[in-house]
Amino acid sequence: MIRLLDIQKTYDNGTKALKGISLRIDDGEFVFLVGPSGSGKSTIIKLITGEVKPSGGKLMVNGFNLGDIRPGQVPYMRRTLGVIFQDFRLIEKKTVRENLTFAMRAVGASPREIRKRIPYVLDLVGLSRKEDRYPSQLSGGEQQRVAIARALVNNPQMIIADEPTGNLDPQMSLEIMMLLEKINELGTTMLVVTHERELVDRFSKRVVAIENGRIISDETGGYYNNEETI
Repeated sequence: MIRLLDIQKTYDNGTKALKGISLRIDDGEFVFLVGPSGSGKSTIIKLITGEVKPSGGKLMVNGFNLGDIRPGQVPYMRRTLGVIFQDFRLIEKKTVRENLTFAMRAVGASPREIRKRIPYVLDLVGLSRKEDRYPSQLSGGEQQRVAIARALVNNPQMIIADEPTGNLDPQMSLEIMMLLEKINELGTTMLVVTHERELVDRFSKRVVAIENGRIISDETGGYYNNEETI
């Protein structure tokens, strides 16, 4: 569960990125986070992943209080999260299987766990026959599927997808979003940051709209109807 209670964030340069955000995401939910550039979306992601700390308010992430979390606890908190980026961030000199193995070894998974988990996850994302390919041998959509598999391979409670379809064509974007929906239906909480109105409208999910560091809408069923939110 994610809980933001009156969260404020002011950066060292004086920028007030968040001005009292309160938001709760329960286990198993699928939530779109939308808003214009500079609205505060990226700051929310950085707060949830522990990259930055709030200036005020209370922030809970999967049982961890990030307002006073000890440095030694941060890696354990991050193991409850999987993060997907727009630019994939795969290791180019490693195969698909090696990219996932690297992610599992980073959290201390045993060889037996690695052998068992990777085939399951690759089958889930539709890449079971491409485990020996390098990222350069894959299409953009396939690379994003590898990135999704990497986020999923350590069985996180929640996946954060930051503009996951930003570099993909409309058809591939739809396929990636349907895959994220499938993963959510299997029990993983999903938070998707996106600008793509058509995709949001196609999926009847909860949509949280943020603007100027404040939540301006929190509804289910489609993109916030203010054109300025794009």
